[in-house]
Amino acid sequence: MTKKTKKTKKTKIELNKHNHALLNNFCFHLQVEKGLSENTITSYRFDVTQFLEYYLKDAETATEKDIINFLVDLQQMHQTHKSLARKRSSLKIFYDFLKDDAIPIRVDFSKIPTIKYDQTIPDILSVRQMKRLLASIDTSSNLGLRNKAMLELMYACGLRVSEVIGLSIHDIFWQEEVVRVFGKGKKVRMVPVAKTALRCLKDYINNSRRQLRQEKQTDILFLNRLGNKLTRMGIWKIIDKIAKNSGIDKDISPHTFRHCFATHLLEAGANLRMVQMLLGHASINTTQVYTNIDSTYISTQHRKYHPRY
Repeated sequence: MTKKTKKTKKTKIELNKHNHALLNNFCFHLQVEKGLSENTITSYRFDVTQFLEYYLKDAETATEKDIINFLVDLQQMHQTHKSLARKRSSLKIFYDFLKDDAIPIRVDFSKIPTIKYDQTIPDILSVRQMKRLLASIDTSSNLGLRNKAMLELMYACGLRVSEVIGLSIHDIFWQEEVVRVFGKGKKVRMVPVAKTALRCLKDYINNSRRQLRQEKQTDILFLNRLGNKLTRMGIWKIIDKIAKNSGIDKDISPHTFRHCFATHLLEAGANLRMVQMLLGHASINTTQVYTNIDSTYISTQHRKYHPRY
C-alpha cells in the first residue's frame, strides 16, 4: 500500500498568515523595486506558493533538503526539467529576498543541484513562408486591415505579444520610422519599422481603426471588434486562423514572429549584439539561442550547395 503524503495532495491549502505576508512583500518588491511585468510576477508567485503549500511551515524554517524533496516529488509527477529549473530559480530569488530583508533563513542553495535542460530551438518559418503567410491575410474588412498591420509590425520589429497589446498610436514615430516599445521591466526601446509595415499601419489607422474604435476614446493602437484592447488569447486565435488559411503546416504562435525576426536578421548577416538590443534582451545569452538556429540554417545550405555532399 502506498504511503500518502502531503506532497501529492491536490486539495487547496491556504497559506498561513505569516507566509502570505512574506509572499505579498516579495511580489511588491518584484513590482516596485525590480519593475518586473505582471506576467513574470504571477509566475514567481505561483512557484513560491506551490512550495509553501507543500511545506506548510513558516518559509524561513525550510532547508535545502525540503526544497530538494519538493523538486524530486514534482519530477516524479513528470514535471519537465525546464519547469523544475524555473521553480528552483523562483525559490532562490524568493529566499535571496528574505535574506536581504534581514529575515534569517536556513536554506543554502549552493547545496541544491542546478537543473540542466536542453534549450529547445524555436520553430520558425523561412523568409518565403513568412511572406506567404503575410500575403494570405484578407484585407477586405476592418479586422483584416488590422490583422495585416499588426502581423507586419510584429515581424518587422520582433515584438512580444504583451508589447503589441500595450502599443499606443503615440508610440509610432512616422518621421523617424521607429516604434517605441515598453518591454519587460518597463524598459523602453526604440525599434526601426520596415516601410511595408508602416504602409500597412497607415492604411489601418486611416481606414479601419476609427470604425473599430466606435465612440470610445482610447489611444490603444490595435483594437478588437468592440473597440477594446486585444488580449493574448485574441491575438493567438487571429494568428492561428490566418496560419491555417495560408496552408503552412507548422505550429505558428505570436512568438513565432519574434523568432523569425531574430533568425532572419542573423541569417542575413546582422550582428548578434544588434539583434539583442532590438529584441530588448537584458543578456546576450538569451539572444544566443538564435545563433543555434542560424547554425542549423548554415549547415542546411552547406549540405545543399557543397559539391562533396
